[in-house]
Amino acid sequence: MAAEQESDRFQTSVDYVKTPVCNVCDTSGLKITQVNQKTTVWPRSLARTWTLMLLLVTCLLYWSRMAMPICAVTMAKEFGWSKSETGIVLGAFFWGYCFTQVLGGHASDRIGGERVLLLSTSSWAVMTAITPLLANIGLRPLVTMTATRFLLGVMQGVHYPSLVSICAQRVTEGERGLLMSTLACGCYLGMMLVGGVGSLMLDWFGWGSVFYGAGLLGVCWTFCVWKYLLQGPSLSLDSLWISSSSTSESSKVNWLNLLREPSVWAMIIAHLCFSSTYYTLMSWLPTFFKDMFPYAKDWVFNVIPWFVALPTSLFGGSISDHLVRQGCGTATVRKLMQFFAMGVASVFIFLLCKTDNFIHAVACVSVAVGLSTFNNSGVSVNVHDQAPSCAGALFGVMNTCSAFTGLLLVYMSGYMIEVTGSWVNVFSVLAAVNVIGVTVFIALGEAKRVDQPQIISTSC
Repeated sequence: MAAEQESDRFQTSVDYVKTPVCNVCDTSGLKITQVNQKTTVWPRSLARTWTLMLLLVTCLLYWSRMAMPICAVTMAKEFGWSKSETGIVLGAFFWGYCFTQVLGGHASDRIGGERVLLLSTSSWAVMTAITPLLANIGLRPLVTMTATRFLLGVMQGVHYPSLVSICAQRVTEGERGLLMSTLACGCYLGMMLVGGVGSLMLDWFGWGSVFYGAGLLGVCWTFCVWKYLLQGPSLSLDSLWISSSSTSESSKVNWLNLLREPSVWAMIIAHLCFSSTYYTLMSWLPTFFKDMFPYAKDWVFNVIPWFVALPTSLFGGSISDHLVRQGCGTATVRKLMQFFAMGVASVFIFLLCKTDNFIHAVACVSVAVGLSTFNNSGVSVNVHDQAPSCAGALFGVMNTCSAFTGLLLVYMSGYMIEVTGSWVNVFSVLAAVNVIGVTVFIALGEAKRVDQPQIISTSC
């Protein structure tokens, strides 16, 4: 019987790769189990559980992030903020968001993205829940809300680098596209949730309830993950110290050699172009519809594109993983997904400014947003292909740069709209940026591993 059980465990080693351990003693003489920092792939049942939990926390993250924009008008009236002061409060998030991307990714590569995500979620959940209280502590609400918004960006900045690191460490190549596409649905669900439920809570219970709801649900998520998924030796102080101080693959990466690779720069450029275009499109679409179709219902163009994004994101992830498992070249699959996400989507972005029919405009936006979700199984997964040992840190670098370039393109688009009064120039620039990014990626992109980590000895 024992032999049969051992055979069964060996048969499932494809799903779960166990890491070798060695015992060391600390200065107090206590015995500590040290775990090498090698990739440990989740078994399928655990992968499904984590996928659900990561989807939920991404949804709650966007509820927390969008709570302030949803309540901005009501809060501005209550506290007497001008348009520029409201803009200062809202914009503070993105400046904080840039600060922890690389740090969060590096920490996730070193000690595990699950731990970093748990710490991050607990911190931004508490910050969100106490936001209404901080608005009335005696200081000027403009100061406290700006500082709160900045700190929220700092705390949430590690979220996506942690997800990328988790995907690289815990999921096999043929399943990464679907995982990242599924987790991206959390963004779309969060946008719809805060837009629907959040708006009702704002009307019925006041703006504070929107923050309390997101914060308390985030705390509940943290408790559930700690209690049922991470409790035990993996969260002890001893194991955290050993994991963070031990030599890992990510610490052996030669970043100078990594950044000399044309394929890495092709991935970075494509990510910058895509993210900048996406940020700008999402920032100015409500204004575009208000200018062009002033009598249209807001919920139509604020909700329909996100409903379209849900199935297209899952379809893109499923088809990309299917193609990889069928033997198609991984680089070819990544380029194909990115071609639809940036190249084909640009056609519909450009057509958006050529129609004066509301239904046609909503259709163009919905198709463009739907196709853009293919990026989740394109460039977003390519970082796992090329640098799995430092995927979190590298994605943090990419996301930090794209946040700055995105803000720049948003401001430039606003300037063009104000000076020319035409949306044609704005959408033409966005389409051109997308075409440049996807052209570089198709020409120079690869899916081979280029981080070349050194082999770490497993002996004590």
